[in-house]
Amino acid sequence: WERSELGKNLRRLGLTYGEIREIIPVPKGTLSNWCGDVDLSPAQTQAIRERTPSQKGVPKDSQWRRRLEIDQIRSEALAFAAAHASEPSFVAGVVLYWAEGSKWRNDFALANTDPAALRLFIRWVREHLDSAAAFRLSLHLHEGNDEQAAKDYWRTSLDLPTVSFTKTYIKPRGTGHRKNRLAAGVCRVRVLRASNHWNRTMAWIEYISEHMT
Repeated sequence: WERSELGKNLRRLGLTYGEIREIIPVPKGTLSNWCGDVDLSPAQTQAIRERTPSQKGVPKDSQWRRRLEIDQIRSEALAFAAAHASEPSFVAGVVLYWAEGSKWRNDFALANTDPAALRLFIRWVREHLDSAAAFRLSLHLHEGNDEQAAKDYWRTSLDLPTVSFTKTYIKPRGTGHRKNRLAAGVCRVRVLRASNHWNRTMAWIEYISEHMT
């Protein structure tokens, strides 16, 4: 996950795939999957042309069908939000994601230390987006935490007994004397194959921000 996020962030800065691969050794196909939804600005495209006269790395407009799909998704999502704005469970989930959820394009995930908040997110996804949604967890722990115990805690607390985890981030010991380290750390719940869900949720947030604040 960290490598894919770095790759997308570098692409957003205007680097070509070749330049990114000099920083992250990864197959071009994998990098293309990571960055397929990242749009470059005209200024970034021009900068690439100036750096690479052969035009290698200049993006072609191959995403126009996807843009049409996203426009349709957003339109339907805004209508859905208008029809469900009086439902507390719907609004609660939208506001929770607005406050705590990932805003990176197509990265549909929420991190928290409170199992109740993450249970609400999971229930909201299943009720309003996909009843069969698949999840993956990742942990942010301090050095000295029991990683396996933390995984067991979150699997039980979120009622996801068979869920898989990505590589755990372990924060090394610092020079301070922090005493309130959480034994189970911070848990990040990511919804798999959720590009459309992310776009719907961004439209829902837009609706709530314009009509209910």
